Amino acid sequence: MTDFSGLDLIEPLRRALSAEGYSAPTPIQAQSIPHLLGARDLLGVAQTGTGKTAAFVLPMLQNLAKTSKGRPSSGRPRALVLAPTRELAVQIGDSVRAYGKFLRLTSTTIFGGNPMGKQIRALNGGIDIVVATPGRLMDHLNQKNLRLEDVEVFVLDEADRMLDMGFVNDVRKIANLVGGNRQTVMFSATMPASVGKLAAGLLTDPVRVEVAPQASTAERVKQKVMFVAKPKKRDLLKSLLEDDGSISRALVFTRTKHGADRVAKQLEQINVRTGVIHGNKSQNARQQALNAFKTGRLRILVATDIAARGIDVDGVTHVINFDLPNDPETYVHRIGRTARAGTDGQAISFCDMEERGYLFDIEKTIRNVVEVHDDHPFHSAEIANANVKSGGSKNKNHRNGGRNGGRNGGGNGGGNGSGKPHFASKGGKSFKPRNGQKGRPQGHTGNRGNNSSRAA
Repeated sequence: MTDFSGLDLIEPLRRALSAEGYSAPTPIQAQSIPHLLGARDLLGVAQTGTGKTAAFVLPMLQNLAKTSKGRPSSGRPRALVLAPTRELAVQIGDSVRAYGKFLRLTSTTIFGGNPMGKQIRALNGGIDIVVATPGRLMDHLNQKNLRLEDVEVFVLDEADRMLDMGFVNDVRKIANLVGGNRQTVMFSATMPASVGKLAAGLLTDPVRVEVAPQASTAERVKQKVMFVAKPKKRDLLKSLLEDDGSISRALVFTRTKHGADRVAKQLEQINVRTGVIHGNKSQNARQQALNAFKTGRLRILVATDIAARGIDVDGVTHVINFDLPNDPETYVHRIGRTARAGTDGQAISFCDMEERGYLFDIEKTIRNVVEVHDDHPFHSAEIANANVKSGGSKNKNHRNGGRNGGRNGGGNGGGNGSGKPHFASKGGKSFKPRNGQKGRPQGHTGNRGNNSSRAA
C-alpha cells in the first residue's frame, strides 16, 4: 500500500498524518488498521520502530470519534492503553495528541513519579483516552479516582515486557475491571508462552498480524564484537569514541544502574556530551535526557534495558553493548534501536571472559557468527580463544548445547544445540555447528516488509 488513503481513515486523521510528515503506512499499519477499524480484537507481533503505535492509535481515535457523545463522565475513560514503562507511556501519549489534534477527543498520561493530584484533576475533568503504566493505574483504581466500565478500547502494548517486569497480576486485575463489551488489542515484540496464555484469556476471536519477526530488524545492522578484559571496558569505550567520528549518536547499554552512572561520569570527564537513564532517575530527568538525545544535544545516551524500553529515536548510528545481556532477545531489542527507517547502523559489543557464554547464546539465536574486531589496543586473545559453553541464557530455548571454545578452532562443545531461534540475518553467515557441536537450530525466517517511508 503506497499511502494512507487506502485505509479508509477519516480526513482529520489523514490531515494529522500529513502534518507529522507521514505519507505511507508501514506493514504493521497496513495489516492492522483495517481489522481494528472493524472493531476486531487483535494480537500483533511487532517490535518498536515498526510503526505499531500508530497501528493501534489511529483506529482507536477514529472509532472513538465516531461514537463520541460529548465530553465523557468524570473519571470514566472510553479507551485505556497500558504500557510497561513511563517512557513508552509518554511516547504513546504524545502520539495520541499528535494524531488526534484535529479531533475533539481528550487524553491524559498517568505514570509514577508525577504528582497524583495533577492526574486526579485531569481524570475528574472527563477524559476519553487514558495512557498509563500498570502500577500507577492501580493506585488510582484503589483510590477510586476512575472506573473502567465505559472503556470501549483496551490496548496492551509491549505485553512481553509487561510480563517480564512482573505486572501480570495487575494487568489481569485491570482487565477484569474493563467493560465486557470492549475491543481488546495486544502488541508484543515476542510471543513466549506466557504472552500467548495472557492473550487467550483477554482476546475474543482475535486477528493475528505479524511483521518484522524477532530480530529481523538486525538485517541492516552491522554487528561486531570486541574481546576485552572487564577492567578495560571503559578505556575501550573512551578510545572508540575518540577515534571513530562516525559515532555521532549512540546508545550505550549497561547491565546495572550503577554501571550506567559510572560510564556516563567517565564520558563527561572527557567532554563527551552524555545523558543517562535508568530506574533510579526521576521521570523529569529521564525525559530531559531523552529529549536532549533526540534533538542531537547529546552524543551518547547510557541506558539500562528497562529504562530504554520504548525509546524510539531516529538517527541512532550505533548501539554499544558495554555489557552483553544474558538474554539473546534483549540483545536483539538493543541492536534494533539503530538502522531505523531504511538506514544502516552498527552494533558493537564488548565481551569479557564472563560474557563469552552469553555471546554463544546470542550467536545461536541470530544464527550468525558476529564478526570479531581485534584491531584495538585492548584486544584480549585469551578471551577470544577461551573454551566456553553456553552462558545459561534466561531464555529456556537456549539453555541446551555447548559452544566451540575458540574462534580459531580450539575446544569442543557438547549438547544438542536444539535452541529455537527466531530469524536469520539476511546476507550474513548462517549458523553452522562447529567441531563437536551437534545439530542445527530449527526455526523460521520471516520477510521484513519493505517500506521506504518513515514509520508513523
